[in-house]
Amino acid sequence: MKLTNFLSKYALFIILAGLLAFFALNSPFFLTATNLITITRQVAVIGICAVGMTFVILTGGIDLSTSSILGVSAALAAWLMASGVHPVLATLASLVAGVVFGLVNGFFINQIGLPPLITTLGTMTALRGVVMLITEGRSVAVRISEYRFIGQGNIGPIPFPVIIMVVMFALGYVILEMTKFGRYVYGVGDNQEATRLSGVNVKKVKYAVYALSGLLSALAGIVALSRLMSVQAITGQGLELEIITAVVLGGVAITGGEGKISLVIVGVLIMGVLENGMIHMNIDPFYQWVVRGGVLLLAVSYSKFMQSRRNKALTQGTVAK
Repeated sequence: MKLTNFLSKYALFIILAGLLAFFALNSPFFLTATNLITITRQVAVIGICAVGMTFVILTGGIDLSTSSILGVSAALAAWLMASGVHPVLATLASLVAGVVFGLVNGFFINQIGLPPLITTLGTMTALRGVVMLITEGRSVAVRISEYRFIGQGNIGPIPFPVIIMVVMFALGYVILEMTKFGRYVYGVGDNQEATRLSGVNVKKVKYAVYALSGLLSALAGIVALSRLMSVQAITGQGLELEIITAVVLGGVAITGGEGKISLVIVGVLIMGVLENGMIHMNIDPFYQWVVRGGVLLLAVSYSKFMQSRRNKALTQGTVAK
């Protein structure tokens, strides 16, 4: 029993250490300082989005539109700067757009009563079309060299995108663990009706978490744009699955109400190490997709298994009393 509890508590760290060891044995360049910094820079975009996704999933929802909001925000900022708008104003406009898209998701979920899966699948598809309209199917470049710092700059040895990601995780931790709103988020996911009867405005909580997810997706889009200094119609496409996998892998129950954002960052790192390691081993990109899909299935299965164990333990405890 003690071994089982130990493995359950430290499973993520064991997996991360195992992946690092495995790829280090198969590539002499993997465990270098340069590559490890590269991994952290690469996961920053997914990590920023994962913070918003954590809030959404904790309420029992899902947001498939994150990658499209990321793409639209990057495309909008690039288009505005190409049109002569000041970079600061272009960036702020993109962040506001992300919030608006998140509120649109919240509207259809709260007011129309559509399931989050259907709602965000629809906005994901529609917004991907908006990206294509803005870019006209071509690459839109950013010509302002100073803009590179957001995605490519460093403060000391630490990449600036990593600092942004860590700050977002820290703010997410404070909100979830130390504020009433954080308790409301957990309450909505755990038992929505009981939370509503206790006086919490459930609709406002849902509006807030989807707006936050939209904002952070837009911020990730700005980081991605700055890193590449251009945007295309496919920018961010498919990232929603990696984001969801990282969150669920980090121990957040897919049904909501359970999980710690402090462990989600470990899930993000596992996804980054896995992707970078497969590239170092020259694994075919098609097989990489298979692995990512398999990891998602395993993460969700593990989440359901742990949830059933907790429910069983609670039931046994109640019976014993």
